[in-house]
Amino acid sequence: MQSYDVIIAGGGMVGLAVACGLQGSGLRVAVLEREQPVAPADDAQPALRVSAINAASERLLQHLGVWSDVLNRRASAYHGMEVWDRDSFGHIAFDDEQQGLAHLGHIVENRVIHQALWQRAQSLSDITLIAPAELQQVAFGDNEAFVTLRDGSMMTARLLVAADGANSWLRNKADIPLTFWDYQHHALVANVRTEKPHQSVARQVFHGDGILAFLPLSDPHLSSIVWSLPPQESSRLNEMPEALFNQQLSVTFDLRLGLCELASERKTFPLMGRYARSFAAHRLALVGDAAHTIHPLAGQGVNLGFMDAAELIGEVRRLHQQGKDIGQHLYLRRYERRRKHSAAVMLASMQGFRELFEGNHSAKKILRDIGLALADNLPGVKPRLLKQAMGLHDLPDWLR
Repeated sequence: MQSYDVIIAGGGMVGLAVACGLQGSGLRVAVLEREQPVAPADDAQPALRVSAINAASERLLQHLGVWSDVLNRRASAYHGMEVWDRDSFGHIAFDDEQQGLAHLGHIVENRVIHQALWQRAQSLSDITLIAPAELQQVAFGDNEAFVTLRDGSMMTARLLVAADGANSWLRNKADIPLTFWDYQHHALVANVRTEKPHQSVARQVFHGDGILAFLPLSDPHLSSIVWSLPPQESSRLNEMPEALFNQQLSVTFDLRLGLCELASERKTFPLMGRYARSFAAHRLALVGDAAHTIHPLAGQGVNLGFMDAAELIGEVRRLHQQGKDIGQHLYLRRYERRRKHSAAVMLASMQGFRELFEGNHSAKKILRDIGLALADNLPGVKPRLLKQAMGLHDLPDWLR
């Protein structure tokens, strides 16, 4: 029977961030991951799944000692953002120089962040990485939680962290209810080569029932696209001959970057909103997708998860320093209150934003066009919107 202070179920980006953040606290940490990660080749093509890393997440990754590694592998700073409503006058643009910033954020492949965090965790003395490892049983005792793996090995911990994704096994075993809804959209992702350079600007267009985002990669003519569409339309575009798809994509994007050409396969996945009724329980804390999933239209999903990690790191360190039981629900309530509020605000904002920009109803179209125009021109509005997007208002005290 192996004993740890903290066992993290899930060695994804958020789970590994929690582990690395607890290094040096005096706590023994184990990370259970279903599959042994495979390092991508240095010359591998950019992966399809990317994240827009904001300033708050960048600060966390710097503190964990992995940000320079991420930049050295492959990351693309973006210096501008444009959002517009197709066939209309609604438009807003952001520029880092105008706001006195070095950049607005970075577009990074998920696997690049994951690899940097995994290698960092491997090098830390307080962390034990166990992969492949699959949970089979869990029991929540008064003073510790008991875990049994598929291979029969057993371990205990004072705190379990569920970082095991949207369909969290640990969340289900703890009987934590889940509120969920179908966005009735699928996301089509691909990498696309464009005739004109993207100039390190992230762009997003709303069109009828769809939302199309072009995220700039390190190659000036290469972008990662996320196209959110009704399921039938998403399937049609996914199966469409490549030449026809390229044509449709270029037109939908108003030829902003000239003609577009697929530079990878296309993949689609359904979009679901999820919100756990509790983010903590006796001997259990939920982080990342185990606690919440949101629509990707603002690219805030992974940033929300990283702030869960940052808040939990600070809270567990504080409790341990004060000699308190790190797994007591009473003490974990502070983490839960802060993160439930942040997630609820983000989920509600995204839902309202999506509903406002959905469809071609004339009254809604006028409302959103006027809204975008006012936001683009009224003094003081853009800096507030940018601060929100950069996540700096949401930092836990220890990261400020």
